[in-house]
Amino acid sequence: MPRHKDHFYRKAKEAGYRSRASYKLLQINQKHNVIKKGDTVVDLGAAPGGWLQVAKEISGGFVLGVDIQNIAPLGGVETFRGDITDPSTIESIKGMIEKTEGADVVICDASPNLSGNWSLDHARSIDLCRSALDIATKILKPGGNFVVKVFQGDMFSDFLAAVKKHFSFVKVYGPQASRKESAEIYIIGKGLL
Repeated sequence: MPRHKDHFYRKAKEAGYRSRASYKLLQINQKHNVIKKGDTVVDLGAAPGGWLQVAKEISGGFVLGVDIQNIAPLGGVETFRGDITDPSTIESIKGMIEKTEGADVVICDASPNLSGNWSLDHARSIDLCRSALDIATKILKPGGNFVVKVFQGDMFSDFLAAVKKHFSFVKVYGPQASRKESAEIYIIGKGLL
């Protein structure tokens, strides 16, 4: 479907959001209440910034975005360039959130560079998700929340089991704003153990 005919693309443009993905996070939060007022939120794979905008609107607290691409400045939001698969990125994040004594929420809508080879793309998606989970378990406060986009495939259930080891509540959710033809799904983990 051409972008101009996409309902959520048009809606995002009208609302001033940087991407249609903003509505995915809004719908996830309406359903699962992962971000609350005053929360410290870290967005992994944050470019172009649609989720950062929503996180800042909901939380009003400290919001940090990390991506391997530049993120255009966004009022009231800190960003830096970093690779979430690189261990040094965790140290940089920790340094930036130490005043808040950790994150309340880690969100990740990152997507690998797609090759068109589904097995390869799924494996790359799972690798990104594992990096996001690793960062989340190291920076979240006890009881913190985690949202991550995953491509469905043969490695999905193993990754879901890994998330369940770390959170007291885990749900798989497909927001309406996801394209119907998309294989993406979101895993919501609440209450870091």
